[in-house]
Amino acid sequence: WSRAFNADELAELRMMKARAEADASRPGLAGREIKRAPGGIRDVEFSVQLLQLVHGHHDPGIRNRSTLGALTELAVAGYVSGEDGAALADSYRFLRTVEHRLQLVEEEQTHALPTDPAARDRLARVLGFTDGPTSTATASFDETLRRCQSDVRIIHERLFFRPLLEAFAALEASPVSERGGTPGPVMSADAVARRLTAFGFSDARRMRAAVEELAGGLTRVSRLMGQLLPLLLDWLSVSPDPDLGLLGLRSLVVRNHHRALVVTAFRESPEAARRLCLVLGTSRTMTEAIEHNPELISTLDDDTALAPESRAMLAVEAIERLQPPGDEARRRARLVRLTQDHTLRIATRDLLGLDDVASTGAALTDVAEAILEAAVDYVAAGVSFCIVGMGRLGGAEMSYASDLDVLFVFDDSSPGGHDRAEASAEALLRFVLGPSPSQRLATLDLGLRPEGGQGRLARDLAGYEAYFERWAQTWERQALLRARVVAGDRALGERFMGLARRFVWERPLTDTDIADIRRMKARIERERIPPREDPQFHLKLGRGSLSDIEWTAQLLQLRHGVSATGTMTALDALTGHGALTVADSETLGHAYGFLEHTRNRWHLVGALPGGTSPGDSLPTEPHQLSRLARSLGTSPTALRDDYRRVTRRARRVVERLFYGIENA
Repeated sequence: WSRAFNADELAELRMMKARAEADASRPGLAGREIKRAPGGIRDVEFSVQLLQLVHGHHDPGIRNRSTLGALTELAVAGYVSGEDGAALADSYRFLRTVEHRLQLVEEEQTHALPTDPAARDRLARVLGFTDGPTSTATASFDETLRRCQSDVRIIHERLFFRPLLEAFAALEASPVSERGGTPGPVMSADAVARRLTAFGFSDARRMRAAVEELAGGLTRVSRLMGQLLPLLLDWLSVSPDPDLGLLGLRSLVVRNHHRALVVTAFRESPEAARRLCLVLGTSRTMTEAIEHNPELISTLDDDTALAPESRAMLAVEAIERLQPPGDEARRRARLVRLTQDHTLRIATRDLLGLDDVASTGAALTDVAEAILEAAVDYVAAGVSFCIVGMGRLGGAEMSYASDLDVLFVFDDSSPGGHDRAEASAEALLRFVLGPSPSQRLATLDLGLRPEGGQGRLARDLAGYEAYFERWAQTWERQALLRARVVAGDRALGERFMGLARRFVWERPLTDTDIADIRRMKARIERERIPPREDPQFHLKLGRGSLSDIEWTAQLLQLRHGVSATGTMTALDALTGHGALTVADSETLGHAYGFLEHTRNRWHLVGALPGGTSPGDSLPTEPHQLSRLARSLGTSPTALRDDYRRVTRRARRVVERLFYGIENA
C-alpha cells in the first residue's frame, strides 16, 4: 500500500490472468474448471484485488484481506456498483461451495468437474439439486453453474478492463491525508491549493471550499471523488471557466439522485467524466439543463446516444408528451424538458466538435419545428391552421439565440373561421411563451406578418393574397425568400406557398426595389446595434458580418431568380447558377461559418442565468473574451484578428455585389 499501482503493473496483472485462463483451457479441462476458467473463482478474486491495488493506496477502507469483505467495502465506497457487488458476492459463495463439495466428494485438491455422469450426478445431489418433472439434478446444476459463470464473466470484464483503471494507474502518487484515522481527500489541502492556482481557477478560497465539499466528506461519493480529484481538476482546467465547472459538479453531487448518476458515470467511463467537466465548465445554461435532466450524464460518452433525432421522431415524442393527463402547466413542463434535453445533446456535440455549424443549425431547427407541431396539435385541433417559418427558422439555420419568426395561416371555409383561428393563434402564443421565462418553450416573433404588430395574428389565404397584391413592400418580398411550412396543415401551407412564390418571383426586381433594399440595409447598420454591444466586433450586424452575407445572398437571389431558403444553400445555388463566383462564394461561406460558430459558442459560454443571450458581439470584458477564446481553442488576440480578417474580406465582396461599389 505504500505506493501507487502503476500502468506497467496493471498490464502485467492482466497478462498473468490471461496465462491462467489459457492454462485452464487446455485439452481435458475446457468446460470443467471452476477456478481459473472464464467466469470462475479467479475472475472474482482478480477483479477485487485489482481494484484494491489501484485504489487502496489512497483509500485504507478497502484493504480488507477477505474477498467478500473487500467486495463489500468496494461497493460501499462506490468503486463497484451495488448490483455488481451483490451479484459477484452471491456467485463467489456458490462457486466456493461447489469447490468445497467437489473436494469433499473427490477427497483431493481439485477444481475440475468430474466427467463421469454418475460422479457428476452425485456432486449435484450433494449440492442440494434434485430431479424434477422436466430436468434432472445434473441438468439443473449445470444450468445454474452456466448462468453463474456467465454473470461473473460479464462483470469481471467490465471491472478488470475498465478504462478508469488506466487513468488512475497513470496518476502520480499523492500523499494520503487522514483525519482521525479516516480516509480523507487523496490530495492534501496544500496540494489542492497549488493545483487550483496552477490550473487557472480564479477564486481559490471558494474553490477550496467546493473541493472540500466534493471530496472531503465520508460518503461513498466523496471517497471516489477524492480518488478522482487530480483527474477532475485537470479536466476542468481545460474548460473555458474552471470555477463554474467545479461549482456545477459540486451542485450535482450534493443531490441524492444526481449523485448516484455522477458516481456511476465517473466510475464506468473516464470519457463521460471528462465530457461532463467540459460541459459544466463551459455554460451556465447547460449546467441548468443537466440539473433538470440528470439522466443525460450517462449518455455523454456515447456519440450515438447524443446523435440528434429526426424531425419526425421529435414531433411524435413532443405530441406524446402532451397526451398524459395533467393541467396545461404540466404539459408545457414536459415539453420544456424535451427541449432542454435535445438542445443539450446538440450543444454537447457542438462543443465536442462532432457537428459543424450547418448540422447544429439543422438540429436546432428540427427541435423547434417539433415543438411547434405539438403546440398546433394541442391548441388548434379542429381548425385548418398552419405555421410558416421565416428567417432562421425558415432557412433551417437556427442558432441557440434564434427567435422563431413565424406567420399564422388558416382556412376560412368553415363558419366562424376567423374567430376560431384568431383564438387558436392567441392560445398557441400563450402556450409557447408560457407565463414566465423558465416555462417558455420558445420566443415567437410575428413581426413579419402583414401590418406587423397592428395586424391580426392569423390570416386566411384570401387575406394574404390581397395584402401581397396591394400593400406588400419590397422587404416583405425579400423576407418571403425564407418562407417554409414548418407545422400544421401541410396542404393549406402549400397553397400559401403558392401565393408567396407568385409574389416573390412573378416580376423582376427593379432598380427602385434594389435601392429600397440597400437603403433599409444601410439603416439597419446605423441603428440596430444595441448601445451596450461593440459595433467593431458585432457578429450579426457589423461590417462583413452575418447580416451582410444574408442580405447579399437574398439580393442576388431576387436579381437572378434563384430559389433557396437557407443562406448557405443560397450561396451554393447562386454559384451553381453562375450568379456568384466560386471565390466570392467561398469568402462569404467561410465568413458565415466562422461568425455563426463564434456566435453560437458565445451564447453557450456567456449566457446569463435562465439562458438570456449575452448579445451578438465579441465580449468587451477581458475575462469574458478569454473564456470565449478558450472554448474556441484560440487566444483573445487571435480571435479578434480572425474576426477582422474574415469580415474585411467578406465586406469587400458585399460592397461589390450588394452596394455596387467596385473595390480598389
